[in-house]
Amino acid sequence: MAKVYQATGKRKGSIARVTLTSGNGKITVNGRDVREYFPFETLVMDLEQPLELTNTKGMFDVDCKVQGGGFRGQAGAIRLGITRALLVYDSATKDSENSLRKPLKVNGMITRDARVKERKKYGLKKARRAPQFSKR
Repeated sequence: MAKVYQATGKRKGSIARVTLTSGNGKITVNGRDVREYFPFETLVMDLEQPLELTNTKGMFDVDCKVQGGGFRGQAGAIRLGITRALLVYDSATKDSENSLRKPLKVNGMITRDARVKERKKYGLKKARRAPQFSKR
């Protein structure tokens, strides 16, 4: 029976539930291939970053269920989910010399990016954009 490692990642308005299973490196997002789901190759490279940093790219099959937000937020949520799932795998293997945490921490993968869109205020056109001032 294959071991399963699960984690959740969030970014902007997106929430991703990520499942890592031992396999050959196939990544699926909402039942579709990752390259079919995301329109830009840079987003695919971005979400594969934790696997490349830890040299585990061909070890796991990644299955993601993601909802909310846009493509950029979804890719960020999946990246954080993959990172957290790798940390679950790392704690389960108990190999302290070859810990996956250090390269992920150094490259800023573990930290959740808490920036979200600021709400619009009344009397303004956007969150901070005031209407144009006219002297006459």
